[in-house]
Amino acid sequence: MTKLKNTEAERLNPCLKEQEMSYQCLNKNGYDQSKCEEYFDNYNTCKKFWGKVYKDRKAKGLYPYMPEVEDRPKIKEEYFQYVKTQLS
Repeated sequence: MTKLKNTEAERLNPCLKEQEMSYQCLNKNGYDQSKCEEYFDNYNTCKKFWGKVYKDRKAKGLYPYMPEVEDRPKIKEEYFQYVKTQLS
């Protein structure tokens, strides 16, 4: 059976994939959180990143504050390039 995509959830939560991976890890490991810390860290990093994007776009008056799903890979790459140049 094919898993249906909830496009509304994906639009509202840019970290949906990381969230689902955390849940899968918990299910697989009998809800032993210590075995899923890497997944939780990844999810938290994702939430911080997209929270910063949201805040930056809001401050600049860019709408929508949370980019559309199809625009996110490009925006993610732009932020990484910006950080990379700042660290050089």
